[in-house]
Amino acid sequence: MSGPDAGEQPRALGFEQIADCGSMRVVGLRLEAGQNVPEHRNAIPVALIVTGGRLYFDDGVTSGEVGAGEMLLVNPGERHTYRADVPTSAFLVFAGLPGVRSRTWTLRRKD
Repeated sequence: MSGPDAGEQPRALGFEQIADCGSMRVVGLRLEAGQNVPEHRNAIPVALIVTGGRLYFDDGVTSGEVGAGEMLLVNPGERHTYRADVPTSAFLVFAGLPGVRSRTWTLRRKD
Protein backbone atom coordinates (compact mmCIF):
# COMPACT_ATOMS: atom_id res chain seq x y z
CA MET A 1 0.00 0.00 0.00
CA SER A 2 1.20 3.50 -0.68
CA GLY A 3 0.74 6.91 0.86
CA PRO A 4 1.63 8.37 4.24
CA ASP A 5 -1.18 6.59 6.09
CA ALA A 6 -1.53 3.33 4.18
CA GLY A 7 -4.10 1.91 6.64
CA GLU A 8 -6.27 5.02 6.60
CA GLN A 9 -9.57 4.88 4.69
CA PRO A 10 -10.46 7.74 2.30
CA ARG A 11 -12.32 10.61 3.95
CA ALA A 12 -16.07 10.43 3.58
CA LEU A 13 -17.51 12.49 0.80
CA GLY A 14 -18.05 15.98 2.07
CA PHE A 15 -20.85 18.47 1.63
CA GLU A 16 -20.51 21.92 3.21
CA GLN A 17 -23.07 24.70 3.05
CA ILE A 18 -21.18 27.82 1.99
CA ALA A 19 -23.87 30.45 1.43
CA ASP A 20 -27.63 30.76 1.84
CA CYS A 21 -30.11 33.47 0.92
CA GLY A 22 -33.29 31.50 1.57
CA SER A 23 -34.32 30.74 -1.99
CA MET A 24 -30.78 29.93 -3.15
CA ARG A 25 -28.07 27.85 -1.54
CA VAL A 26 -24.42 27.20 -2.44
CA VAL A 27 -22.92 23.93 -1.23
CA GLY A 28 -19.34 22.70 -1.57
CA LEU A 29 -18.76 19.08 -2.58
CA ARG A 30 -15.53 17.16 -2.05
CA LEU A 31 -14.90 13.62 -3.28
CA GLU A 32 -11.74 11.57 -2.84
CA ALA A 33 -10.56 9.28 -5.63
CA GLY A 34 -12.93 6.31 -5.91
CA GLN A 35 -15.82 7.92 -4.04
CA ASN A 36 -19.29 8.45 -5.47
CA VAL A 37 -22.60 10.11 -4.71
CA PRO A 38 -25.32 7.44 -4.91
CA GLU A 39 -28.17 7.83 -7.37
CA HIS A 40 -30.63 10.50 -6.28
CA ARG A 41 -32.90 13.27 -7.60
CA ASN A 42 -33.38 16.90 -6.71
CA ALA A 43 -36.72 18.70 -6.61
CA ILE A 44 -35.20 21.87 -8.09
CA PRO A 45 -32.60 22.71 -10.77
CA VAL A 46 -28.96 22.41 -9.72
CA ALA A 47 -25.88 23.91 -11.34
CA LEU A 48 -22.75 21.91 -10.50
CA ILE A 49 -19.47 23.77 -11.12
CA VAL A 50 -16.29 21.67 -10.88
CA THR A 51 -13.41 23.59 -9.29
CA GLY A 52 -10.79 20.84 -9.22
CA GLY A 53 -10.37 17.29 -10.52
CA ARG A 54 -12.90 15.52 -12.75
CA LEU A 55 -16.45 14.46 -11.99
CA TYR A 56 -18.11 11.61 -13.88
CA PHE A 57 -21.90 11.69 -14.10
CA ASP A 58 -24.61 9.34 -15.27
CA ASP A 59 -28.34 9.99 -15.50
CA GLY A 60 -29.28 6.58 -16.91
CA VAL A 61 -29.44 7.95 -20.47
CA THR A 62 -26.35 10.14 -20.76
CA SER A 63 -22.98 9.80 -19.10
CA GLY A 64 -19.91 11.95 -19.31
CA GLU A 65 -17.35 13.91 -17.39
CA VAL A 66 -16.94 17.49 -16.23
CA GLY A 67 -13.53 18.99 -15.51
CA ALA A 68 -12.29 22.00 -13.55
CA GLY A 69 -13.94 25.18 -14.80
CA GLU A 70 -16.84 23.32 -16.43
CA MET A 71 -20.48 23.22 -15.38
CA LEU A 72 -23.18 20.54 -15.39
CA LEU A 73 -26.87 21.48 -15.20
CA VAL A 74 -29.21 18.97 -13.59
CA ASN A 75 -32.94 19.21 -14.28
CA PRO A 76 -35.49 18.82 -11.48
CA GLY A 77 -36.54 15.20 -10.92
CA GLU A 78 -33.70 13.79 -13.03
CA ARG A 79 -32.12 10.70 -11.44
CA HIS A 80 -28.33 10.98 -11.48
CA THR A 81 -25.12 9.89 -9.81
CA TYR A 82 -21.56 11.28 -9.63
CA ARG A 83 -18.19 9.65 -9.08
CA ALA A 84 -14.56 10.75 -8.94
CA ASP A 85 -11.43 8.90 -10.02
CA VAL A 86 -9.16 11.67 -8.66
CA PRO A 87 -9.71 14.05 -5.73
CA THR A 88 -12.47 16.37 -6.95
CA SER A 89 -14.19 19.49 -5.65
CA ALA A 90 -17.22 21.39 -6.89
CA PHE A 91 -19.85 23.97 -6.00
CA LEU A 92 -23.51 23.05 -6.23
CA VAL A 93 -25.90 25.98 -6.67
CA PHE A 94 -29.50 25.21 -5.73
CA ALA A 95 -31.85 27.95 -6.95
CA GLY A 96 -35.53 28.47 -6.26
CA LEU A 97 -35.86 26.38 -3.11
CA PRO A 98 -39.58 25.61 -2.82
CA GLY A 99 -41.58 27.34 -0.10
CA VAL A 100 -38.69 29.56 0.99
CA ARG A 101 -38.64 33.36 0.79
CA SER A 102 -35.53 35.14 -0.43
CA ARG A 103 -33.46 36.93 2.18
CA THR A 104 -30.11 38.67 2.42
CA TRP A 105 -27.12 36.42 1.69
CA THR A 106 -25.23 34.90 4.60
CA LEU A 107 -21.76 33.46 4.08
CA ARG A 108 -20.06 30.90 6.27
CA ARG A 109 -16.49 31.87 7.03
CA LYS A 110 -13.80 29.39 7.96
CA ASP A 111 -12.09 30.31 11.21
